[in-house]
Amino acid sequence: MLRAEYDTGVTVPERRAGAFPWENGGPPEPRDAMEKKAPRPTEIKLHQKSRLLEVAFDDGKRFSLPCEYLRVFSPSAEVRGHGPGQEVLQVGKRDVEIKDIEPVGAYAVKLVFSDGHDTGLYSWDYLYDLGETQASGWKSYLARLEQAGASRDPK
Repeated sequence: MLRAEYDTGVTVPERRAGAFPWENGGPPEPRDAMEKKAPRPTEIKLHQKSRLLEVAFDDGKRFSLPCEYLRVFSPSAEVRGHGPGQEVLQVGKRDVEIKDIEPVGAYAVKLVFSDGHDTGLYSWDYLYDLGETQASGWKSYLARLEQAGASRDPK
């Protein structure tokens, strides 16, 4: 469990009663996503020679995710677009490497790739989902490359 303490020295003004919608009728009902406890990473290792990011989770699952896979499925707007149908097929990423891993709070990491890409935040949930769907995701990616007449190889 993560604990954060804040000492800002800022006085918070008194808020009016009933400022939150749930105050008059008790606490809000938990949403499905909040009810499910998301697995948290216990270990993250970058294997530079094999270009694999190994992530172990507290539910006992461990995934070895290739750098290329992580790059082509980056959660960034540059890759995913700003809405459905705006995805950009990533080509020529076979040799991409992870150059740096930067923690983002207690919920994600930012991966810095050798091709300069560094705008995706990989939440723990997203890394877990990438691990769970690796086989089908990779198969789908290869099919899209073939359909586009594109290649994994750099130009």
